[in-house]
Amino acid sequence: MPASGFQTFGAPHFVAMGLTLALPMALAGAARRGPPGARGAIAAAWAAVLLGNELVWWAVRIGQIGFDGWVRNHLPLHLCGAAVLLTAATLLFRSRKTYEIVYFWGLVGSLNAVLTPGGLDAGFPEYRFFQYFIAHSGIVVGVLYATWALGMRPTLGGLLRAFACLNLFAAGVAGVNLLLGSNYLFLSGPPTDTASPFFRIPWPWYLPVLEFVGLGMFFLVLAPFFCTRRRRPGRGLTAPDPGSP
Repeated sequence: MPASGFQTFGAPHFVAMGLTLALPMALAGAARRGPPGARGAIAAAWAAVLLGNELVWWAVRIGQIGFDGWVRNHLPLHLCGAAVLLTAATLLFRSRKTYEIVYFWGLVGSLNAVLTPGGLDAGFPEYRFFQYFIAHSGIVVGVLYATWALGMRPTLGGLLRAFACLNLFAAGVAGVNLLLGSNYLFLSGPPTDTASPFFRIPWPWYLPVLEFVGLGMFFLVLAPFFCTRRRRPGRGLTAPDPGSP
């Protein structure tokens, strides 16, 4: 089947979006029905998928553009790149500290990347198509699996900490951009391959706008847990992790 370039809301895109929701449901169901240890085994397997996909992509890009080009453009310093590593750490170590960060960073940033891929010019069945969706959909799958199968839950305090970490991360990335002449997190200028309306705002004014919108999206993905709390008086926004040591 020849590749014809990526088409937003084409059939392969709809399949990828459907799998992004169906796969964590299937994995969580398998974990609940499986033998003792199934939760941890599935979590470790999905972490391996995320890390393996990322390492292969790094090797491919180094082969294509050289190590210097990879350092300037493909270090895990964009939000989704960092979220891949945080999701894998959450699944491997059941860390609530990484979970509360990646729940907000991953669901807001990566889910948006799944729904409206920016800069993806490779269609099904090209390697880049699979790599892109394994990475971005994989973050969403990992976060939802940690929530549905490992019993982890976001909190309001976690939201505030995730937002503070995002700003600290951005400050560090700004320093890296100055050092390398790179544009991680698009702090130095807008991307050239996106139709996002936010980047139509002149630099640097789109940065505070994106921060405000991002904070609002953080509250949006936390909202279901507030609704659950209201329906079940006396229960907090946290739940025990059945796999915690």
